[in-house]
Amino acid sequence: MRRVEHVMGFPVSLRVDDEHVPGEAVDAVFAWLREVDERFSPFREDSEVSRLDRGEIGPGGISADLAEVLGLCEEYRTATGGAFDARLPGRGLDPCAVVKGWSVQRGAELLQAAGVRRFCLNAGGDVVAAGGPWRVGVRHPERADRLCAVLEITDGAVATSALYERGAHILDGRTGRPATGLLSVTVVADTLTEADSTATAAFAMGPEGVAWASARPGCEVFAVDAERRVVRTEGVPVVAGARA
Repeated sequence: MRRVEHVMGFPVSLRVDDEHVPGEAVDAVFAWLREVDERFSPFREDSEVSRLDRGEIGPGGISADLAEVLGLCEEYRTATGGAFDARLPGRGLDPCAVVKGWSVQRGAELLQAAGVRRFCLNAGGDVVAAGGPWRVGVRHPERADRLCAVLEITDGAVATSALYERGAHILDGRTGRPATGLLSVTVVADTLTEADSTATAAFAMGPEGVAWASARPGCEVFAVDAERRVVRTEGVPVVAGARA
């Protein structure tokens, strides 16, 4: 079973290879992602995030889900010394760097709770998969028609932060300026919550972010710096001999 929808500003594709696919579980995943977009998008005036940012609701009046997201934002802000920050000076509250991975991971958990065993959920190039092996390509940071690596994932997640889709959109919260020093950072972790947030945080930190991400428990890192050098940890599941 394959299904693709445009949600949260990017394509989300789901492939399920089980013999029997519970259609209601698939529907629930995409309904959940649409709900997240409505509730947490800083670009929607009526979202919970926008209302909190305008002071229309206080910290004590937010949902448990948003409290969880903001808690994760604060965790990464503290861990990076402020490089990762959902509250940049002169800008409104923007937790998107956490929301994407967190919400797609929750979608994967909905599938697993419904008994789906073998699937690949791809949200704009960030992937959470189960029942592999699944092969995930890491795009070349400067050439759209090439890969710089192919990874093999059985149960887990892969996320990449880079400049090639949205330009210099990741800011270093310590300076308020676009992050420099890296072209792309790919993180492999048990969950997409961890992989996506860690990749974004590492990119915001610049070259020092590679060592920081590598030291996080359960994280493996594949990065390309501004000098076009590849840095990777020993545990990155690169497929030997795969065409890249």
